Amino acid sequence: MKHFTSVNDVTDVNALVLKALQHKQDPFRFHEAGKQKTLGLIFMNPSLRTRLSTQKAAMNLGLSVMVMNMDKEGWALELEDGAVMNVDTVEHIKDAAGVMGQYCDIIGVRCFASLKNKGTDYAELLLNQLKKYAHVPVVSLESATLHPLQSLADMITIQENNKKNASPKVVLTWAPHVKPLPQAVANSFAQWALASGKNLTITHPEGMELDEQFTKGAVIEHNQQKALADADFVYVKNWSSYLDYGKAVTPAKDWLLSPESMAVTNNAYIMHCLPVRRNLELSDILIDSECSLVQQQAANRVVAAQTILYELLNSTARG
Repeated sequence: MKHFTSVNDVTDVNALVLKALQHKQDPFRFHEAGKQKTLGLIFMNPSLRTRLSTQKAAMNLGLSVMVMNMDKEGWALELEDGAVMNVDTVEHIKDAAGVMGQYCDIIGVRCFASLKNKGTDYAELLLNQLKKYAHVPVVSLESATLHPLQSLADMITIQENNKKNASPKVVLTWAPHVKPLPQAVANSFAQWALASGKNLTITHPEGMELDEQFTKGAVIEHNQQKALADADFVYVKNWSSYLDYGKAVTPAKDWLLSPESMAVTNNAYIMHCLPVRRNLELSDILIDSECSLVQQQAANRVVAAQTILYELLNSTARG
C-alpha cells in the first residue's frame, strides 16, 4: 500500500477488516512501529472524530504527530500547474507538499468538496497533487468524493455485529438535512460495501442519485419502505445531488426513519457516521436505542486509522 485514499488502494477489504480486528484486540502490540517517525495531519476543514481517532491511532503505534489547520493557519494554496499567482494564492501545492514530505513520514489530509463545481471537486486536485509532490504516503482524512477511513470503520462495525446472516442486507438511506452536504461518505460507504461483497441497497428521493462509479452493483430503490424490508443494517446519511450538482431536494415524503418504518427490517442495526442532526436526520429514539451502532462506529475509527497507518509503515519499511 503506497497511499490510502480509496478502496482501490486495498487488495482485499475483508482481509483488511480481519487485520483491523486483530489491532483492536491488542492495540499496543505494535507500539514501536512508528518510533522516530512523524505523522502530519493537514486539515482544510473541521474535524472531531477523524482528528482525535487518527492522533490516538498514531500514539498507539509510537508515531509523533504534527497537526496544522491549514484553512486557518496556513497560506492560501494554489493547485493549478502553470498558474500566475498574482491574485489570492500565496503558496503552490508543489512547494508546500515538498516541504511537508520532508518533515513527515506519512501525511493525512482532510479537504471537503466545495459543491460548486463537479469537475473540480471530482478531480481531487489537492489530494492528487499532494500524493504527487510530497513523496511520502498520503492518507485521506475525507476528500471531496470519498471518506475511506470512515468506510473501513463501518466495515469493521458490520463484521463485529453480523451474527444473523452470512450475507447481510445493508441499506444506505438518504436523510433530510438543513443544507446540502457532500457525497463523500455515501460514495465511500457504497464503494466499500460493494468491494467487500455486501448485499447493498441504496434508497433516496429521485434526483439524489450518486455517481455510478461508486454504486454500480447496488440495488437502487426510491421507495424507502420497500428498500428497508428485511434489512440487517441501515446506514443513515444525507447527501446533495450529484446530477444537479450540490443541490438539495425537497422530497414528497418524510425520509426521517421511525420505529414504525424500521418494523419491516430484520431488527436492523442503525448506523451513522456522526455528527448527526438529531430529530432531523435521525430521531433520538433510534440513535439512543439498543440497535444503534453509532458509538461503536466512532470507536472503530481508531482501529481503522491504526490499521492503515501500520500498513503504510510496513510498506515504507519494506520499500
